[in-house]
Amino acid sequence: MADRRAMEKIHSDIGRLMEEQDFESIDQADAFLSQFIGTKDIPKPSRELTPLEQAQDKMYEAFAAEGERRVELAREALAISPDCADTYVLLAEEVGETEEETKDFFEKGMQAGERALGKGFFEENAGHFWGILETRPYMRARAGLAQALAAMGEGRQAIEHYRELLRLNPNDNQGNRFELARLLLKEGADEELGKLLDQYKDDATAGWLYTRALWLFRKEGPTRPASDALVKAFKRNPFVPLFLLAMEEMPDEPPDYIETGGETEAIEYVGMSGLAWVDTEGAIQWFIDTLLEAKDQLPLGKMMKGKRGGW
Repeated sequence: MADRRAMEKIHSDIGRLMEEQDFESIDQADAFLSQFIGTKDIPKPSRELTPLEQAQDKMYEAFAAEGERRVELAREALAISPDCADTYVLLAEEVGETEEETKDFFEKGMQAGERALGKGFFEENAGHFWGILETRPYMRARAGLAQALAAMGEGRQAIEHYRELLRLNPNDNQGNRFELARLLLKEGADEELGKLLDQYKDDATAGWLYTRALWLFRKEGPTRPASDALVKAFKRNPFVPLFLLAMEEMPDEPPDYIETGGETEAIEYVGMSGLAWVDTEGAIQWFIDTLLEAKDQLPLGKMMKGKRGGW
């Protein structure tokens, strides 16, 4: 699949071009922008690009490239500007051979992003990150660092990074709340997890619903509200029980593409948060009991009867 990060170049080119315009009305600006809909031929700005801008453009090329060419372009970008965070992100993904090496690349990327944006930028724009295109390389690097730390067993350090990422971008375009919720479950930080769940209470994704159900069980036991929350999660994605209860084997590799409400979403959730259910005393038995009570309400009841373990 194409690397979505390469698509940011169009937004970057348009943004630079718009900086040089002096429109008298919104309609005039819209008419100007309409020229470039569906085209990649966006004029270059008249000013000379900064080294950081040149390096970032090189990174858009790298994201669009394949194989060894990606790394070659990333190293070229790094030679142009050491403050281009995305260079370290790609090197972490493509070159890092050990967990420590990968972590170091992401950490250098985060530091590069901090230098590029400047302290004052963080103070002025906290809460609006990601919506500002220039912040995305930094956000990618910091999220990568948090993920690397979590993989190394440094959960508490990872939690600090995820908290800050959500403070900077409460809209959470990256989905950092899911990683934070998983780590809070693992660390037993149920009070903070409850606040996080309330912060994103409108999230109706399967992972969020199953996590909320588990949190309620840990908080108050097998109450009706907890069971109702779990049934709601079953209906959102009825494939999760197949993998959590080993009716279906988990694949060796995580899925490349996540289908909402489908098996790949269930695989991703169980792979990330399944242990939290196993480690919570009584949770699996409650999960089974609630599933048996609700099976007639689920669309996959007949299919599940034929799976390993049956009912």
